[in-house]
Amino acid sequence: MKNFKWKRAGLMSILTLSLVAAGCGSEEKGATSDKDNGGGSTPNYSEEVNFTITGIEPGAGITEQTLATIEEYENLEGWKLEESSTAGMLGELDQAIKNEEPIIVTGWAPHWKFSAYDLKYLEDPKGTFGGAENINTIVRKGLEEDMPNVYQILDRFYWELEDMETVMFDAQESSFEEAAKKWVEENSEKVAQWTEGVEKENGKEIELVYTPWDSEYASGYVMKEVLEQQGYKVTLTPVDPAIVFQAVATGEADASLAPWLPSTHASFYEKHQDDIVDLGENLKGTQNGLVVPEYMDIDSIEDLKPKK
Repeated sequence: MKNFKWKRAGLMSILTLSLVAAGCGSEEKGATSDKDNGGGSTPNYSEEVNFTITGIEPGAGITEQTLATIEEYENLEGWKLEESSTAGMLGELDQAIKNEEPIIVTGWAPHWKFSAYDLKYLEDPKGTFGGAENINTIVRKGLEEDMPNVYQILDRFYWELEDMETVMFDAQESSFEEAAKKWVEENSEKVAQWTEGVEKENGKEIELVYTPWDSEYASGYVMKEVLEQQGYKVTLTPVDPAIVFQAVATGEADASLAPWLPSTHASFYEKHQDDIVDLGENLKGTQNGLVVPEYMDIDSIEDLKPKK
């Protein structure tokens, strides 16, 4: 089993990708709407959330995208990003929804919160969150020669958004390991497409690195289960996104199913692209952005008001 120095640094938690602007105020009669300047019954959500976006961990891709969004949109002048944690953001989201209060969160799909709550993305006319993305599989150079059977399985691995969200949602009531085993058992035909004609091994070791987000826990544990059924000994190591690329590029790790491209992890990919092998998408249709509960009468980032 590999034991490299960057693991400790890599255990930084960068768990959630969604913009959450959390607010505590209640509706006031005659308040100005965020969607127009006239008097009306629609509350001023910008004031009620105190011109604050509640985000997740510093350094996360969506955190950087959110800071860029505040700079890019003139109507967000005076707004601030409250950096928190994924768990903290989700806690505030849950509390706000229970009380039917306004909140804006940094949101991304796939994530189990879209199954648990009735949420929507705010439109992003300036495209600061990069639009729809994919999740790619990257492997170290030489893996195809060293482990051709693993390389073939990783190269074939592809699943749908609903597959990943099923594992994520089931894991909330059990564990990702148990949810992954259940999914593999119930989707044997899809798994067979990845493993068809592949020879089994006897205890050969492989290390996968991933970002500690629920989406990557889902794909990591599913692949772990698939490879272990093929006779491999699999180590999963959660690390910071920058370390994902560094580890694969230096050969300290064998592969990762975690890169979000072309926007979220673009800088890391560009830095290491000559030293990794990109096997392409393993999932299409991911998305980052500002997310609000459906009960909020607001549709776009441009509907928000500047702090005066």
